[in-house]
Amino acid sequence: MASQSLTISLIQSSLVWEDAEANRAQFEEKIAGITENTELIVLPEMFTTGFSMNPEILAEPMEGATAAWMRRVSQKKRAVITGSVIIKENGKYYNRLIWMLPNGEMGYYDKRHLFSYADEHNHYAPGEKKLTGSLKGWKINLQVCYDLRFPVWNRQPPEKENRYDILINVASWPDKRRSMWRTLLTARAIENQCFVIGVNRVGTDGNGHGYAGDSLIIDPLGNVIQDLGSEEKISTYTFHKEDLEQVRAHFPFLDDADKFLILT
Repeated sequence: MASQSLTISLIQSSLVWEDAEANRAQFEEKIAGITENTELIVLPEMFTTGFSMNPEILAEPMEGATAAWMRRVSQKKRAVITGSVIIKENGKYYNRLIWMLPNGEMGYYDKRHLFSYADEHNHYAPGEKKLTGSLKGWKINLQVCYDLRFPVWNRQPPEKENRYDILINVASWPDKRRSMWRTLLTARAIENQCFVIGVNRVGTDGNGHGYAGDSLIIDPLGNVIQDLGSEEKISTYTFHKEDLEQVRAHFPFLDDADKFLILT
């Protein structure tokens, strides 16, 4: 039987530009400072480097320093850790979200929609499959930044037994388009009748782009539960399954959705 609660911590942070060691150190300090009994810790997109188009000099192998760091910290904290990093595999570069379990096992999701406006598609290979994490009976759909703009990729599957409970998007979303970030997160929550977590960075990157944070937790009705604002902040929240079940039972809109199949 599924556990009825799940505690998740969001870390909204600035990043040291293209300095993996410094970023790992600062996140380790932040994670150690979480006093709540958290079960999942969410970091931003490319949390070791910032949103860089220099994978040739920054990429790590899948079993490189950052994966080893995530494994060690996850085991020590006894919590799942997730966030995306630059990975090289089979001669290609990926913006890869890693889902690290405390037992040392991990899954991954390669960002499907590459941000061509910033030339990401010319430096990284797109992902070809989704990743749904499972934690204490909760199903968690894992996405990266620009994926948020594509509702079909985020859409609940037609089969009720395959529906996810939480959508997590880790991002480097620029402050110039912050209203779109907030609107799209809300839309994804409403149309998929799920909790949505968006974790964005703050500060300014090496290219002079600013990030306003606006990390949010949104409920299945589109209400903002938590808003981390525009400063560095760590927030921990406990989700309750009955809140989700009540919304879906009272408003069974997903049962009327179109049937579809995504071809990759």
